[in-house]
Amino acid sequence: MADPRVKKLASILVHHSLGVKKGDNVLIGSSSELAKPLVLEVYREVLLAGGHPHTSIAFEETANIFYSAATKDQLANFPKVRMFEARKIDCFVNIRATANKKALSNIDPKALSARSKVLRPISEEIVNNKRWILCNYPTNGLAQEADMSIEEYEDFLYGATNIDWNKVKREEMKLKKLLDRASEVRIVGTDTDLKLSIKGRKAIPCYGERNMPDGEVFLSPVEDSAEGYIYYEMPAIYQGREVLGIRLRFRGGKVVEARAEKNEEFLITMLDTDKGARFLGELGVGVNYGIQKCSKDILFDEKIGGTVHLAVGRSYEEAGGKNISAIHWDMIKDLRTGGALYLDGKMIQKNGKFLF
Repeated sequence: MADPRVKKLASILVHHSLGVKKGDNVLIGSSSELAKPLVLEVYREVLLAGGHPHTSIAFEETANIFYSAATKDQLANFPKVRMFEARKIDCFVNIRATANKKALSNIDPKALSARSKVLRPISEEIVNNKRWILCNYPTNGLAQEADMSIEEYEDFLYGATNIDWNKVKREEMKLKKLLDRASEVRIVGTDTDLKLSIKGRKAIPCYGERNMPDGEVFLSPVEDSAEGYIYYEMPAIYQGREVLGIRLRFRGGKVVEARAEKNEEFLITMLDTDKGARFLGELGVGVNYGIQKCSKDILFDEKIGGTVHLAVGRSYEEAGGKNISAIHWDMIKDLRTGGALYLDGKMIQKNGKFLF
């Protein structure tokens, strides 16, 4: 018998997150077969909603085999079938069920970067033109990464997803109104003093229609506006690589200095992916105070109440962003101890707590 929490999450994904309608073609994708219980419940819910479910289940090991054995021609090959699929679907449920988050740690980062460029049109087709939702399914690999038992991780995940998302929406609209009226954001904290222009940009409240769990309000800063420096206390993980102690300095919107205490070479390689990789594509404010512990998973960590995250690389068209890049790498700044957030010179958050 399926865990009732899995059934509830499937219902939230299909009805609240995607709003599946009769006749919708819904692609249910998973990074591994470990997500079978949730895949099956989502499949059932899509049918009950009158949609047409399609599945795309991968074996996690294929990525390692591909990057280890692929030739330059194979790395550069554009998967036309996947693009055809992306154009034909109406909705996409992306379920991550990672067994080993370090599986790609020893792969050449240049190969990962090159493949990201090739696949960018497909991801942009889905992100910009389709209804989509990303979520995790509890696995031992994700629990170990978060320093939890599988039972603790299940409670952690379902406690963050199976909630009243309409209530979350009402709270986020207050912050959206402030951001929409503002011209400048200033972020102050440990080894951090960074200013960004958000003039004319649209803040997007997130309440379970893209990520699950959710709980952030984000926008795309004016591309050439970032001035100052920032230090990220939390691990920044990308393509399976963990980078610690990142310090970035911005001038004219561009990263002009980049350092890290661990995996600095990987950081620099990713920032050199293309012209847009050294500019900011997103500023997000975490408002989910039910998530307080760093789990080394950006899906959860960027939502932590009292933090902000800034992504280098691709911006979001819906938020007015114009930056183009093959990467989108979120990095989290903790403001809960000695941090502050200002809009047009007025403090709106101190030590992670909002003042309005």
